[in-house]
Amino acid sequence: MATKKDTAARTTGKTVKVTLVKSPFGQIHRHRATARGLGLRRMHQTVVVADTPEIRGMLDASRHLFRVEEA
Repeated sequence: MATKKDTAARTTGKTVKVTLVKSPFGQIHRHRATARGLGLRRMHQTVVVADTPEIRGMLDASRHLFRVEEA
């Protein structure tokens, strides 16, 4: 079964590569939750996610933790 993220990525076709470059350890709970919500568990792990306004908001809120590249 497709999730909303999968469906959004298929319909728009736009994706971004997100890499965790700073440890969420010692950060506030919201920043740690953002990293986990994006599927990032370890340092230097990269995930490809749909380029939606919701994801962009998550990345903007914790931008010091991530490196974002167009995929």
